[in-house]
Amino acid sequence: MTRSASRHDLYAIIHKAMRLCMTDALVRFGRMDADDDEERAEAIEAVRSMLDLAAVHLEDENRFVHPALAARCADAAERSAREHAEHEREIESLRTGLRTLERAAPTERSGHALRLYRQLALYVAENFVHMHHEETHNMRALWAHYDDDELRAIEQAIVASIEPQTMARFVGWMFPAVSHPERVALLPEEAPPELVELALDAVDARLGRRERDRLAASRSGTVIMACAA
Repeated sequence: MTRSASRHDLYAIIHKAMRLCMTDALVRFGRMDADDDEERAEAIEAVRSMLDLAAVHLEDENRFVHPALAARCADAAERSAREHAEHEREIESLRTGLRTLERAAPTERSGHALRLYRQLALYVAENFVHMHHEETHNMRALWAHYDDDELRAIEQAIVASIEPQTMARFVGWMFPAVSHPERVALLPEEAPPELVELALDAVDARLGRRERDRLAASRSGTVIMACAA
């Protein structure tokens, strides 16, 4: 199914952000020199930070999106709910693996890092398949039973539930992950100055000054920043 450009989409933006966050953590961990203390610590922190955001995103969908699906769409969320339970276990297993790597003896680090990298790669791959199902099957069910105002209300409830520091971290992945038109829509003229600065800094850090200046010069539109479903 092709996403309808005319309907409000709860998944599109946040999933782009999560894909960037996950692949960035995977690549950084894969190229890590396990015997370099600074590099190892930075790679571990990148994975740990990604897992923290993944856990928040998962819980947001459990609290707000799945009940909406269950209320009007029968068993539409069953597969996603089952996979979320699996992902919760995988997140805890990966967190345990990171702690083990931090404590590992020098002779054991490389082997443990490789095993953990492969486990992480499978987790990311499973999430990509999972997100595709949500973007197609789940979103189609929501469009069939909710109008756009109702979908925006669900989205705003999610945004309101997220701590500001955590939302800032999501924003830091959203803006570099999406297209320029999507960035413009997420950052209307009435956006708070702190959000503007955060978004511009995120784009500058990952995409460079040209894209930062392009966004700064073309902010317009009325779409609110959110999409943390």
